[in-house]
Amino acid sequence: MAAAGGARPVPAHRPDPLPPELATALHDFGTHLRAERGLSIHTVRAYVGDVHGLLDHAVRAGGVNLSQIDLPLVRSWLARQRATGHSRATLARRAAAVRVFTAWTARTGRVGNDPGLRLASARPNRTLPGVLRQDQAAALLDGSFQPGSGVRRSPDAVTVRDQAVLELLYATGIRVGELCNLDVDDIDLGRRVVRVLGKGNRERTVPMGVPASRALVHWLEAARPALCGPSSGAALFLGVRGSRLDQRAVRTLVHRRVAEVPGAPAMGPHGLRHSAATHLLEGGADLRSVQELLGHATLSTTQIYTHVSVERLRAAYEQAHPRA
Repeated sequence: MAAAGGARPVPAHRPDPLPPELATALHDFGTHLRAERGLSIHTVRAYVGDVHGLLDHAVRAGGVNLSQIDLPLVRSWLARQRATGHSRATLARRAAAVRVFTAWTARTGRVGNDPGLRLASARPNRTLPGVLRQDQAAALLDGSFQPGSGVRRSPDAVTVRDQAVLELLYATGIRVGELCNLDVDDIDLGRRVVRVLGKGNRERTVPMGVPASRALVHWLEAARPALCGPSSGAALFLGVRGSRLDQRAVRTLVHRRVAEVPGAPAMGPHGLRHSAATHLLEGGADLRSVQELLGHATLSTTQIYTHVSVERLRAAYEQAHPRA
């Protein structure tokens, strides 16, 4: 039956089942990413999904085994992605996933050579992230008043928790997933440090300031017990039903509270991470220290924050200098 309005909807493409060799390789690749490389479930899902797209493309081109996945086939798959409107960032990520996969198939003896060694991809456009000014960050973290009203917020357990979440995100620059995975014993209030398990199961110790420490003490002593329940376990931050706080709730919190700050750009938890890194560099921290705090595997990832600071300096110069 035709759809209402006359036109029949076009069904979404569903990949055909993969031949046994390809299906087995994809399954084993996912196991390798989880068990041996220790990647997060989200990264594994993205890599496996990207490689599945390549293998589906290979099947449609007549391929039934791994040896038929060569450089021209990979390039034709990426070209097809580009033609269907995918961004440079997406193409770069998918090319990276393919390189990891082909290197793994060669290293494990599934194929004789690695076609990904000769695969080049365009670097994604690196846009400068929006960041808060330092005065805007201070306004965000002054959470005891309703914006513009002079009325104190109700000091209920959720309000106390939210304040501790915001303080810790900005003080440490940790990722939202890292924050939600924290347990109570990951916090050392005496030394004012946080033990964080980051990407690739790399552990690092991150310092925090006095305001964040005070907010955590308030949360742990005065508010967490009110939300604690059978499903709480050792989780540092809890949701309203007593289970570990969900990342979506943190994103909603940050978006809502940043929107209350006059002139602040729209942002989520990653924007607070950007802001913390930028303010550290503006305050004189060296790039290596910021890299360690943020848990970046390479210094090149951290260097984007130097560009943010330069752009902010340029904007201030052009606004203030009489001959800019």
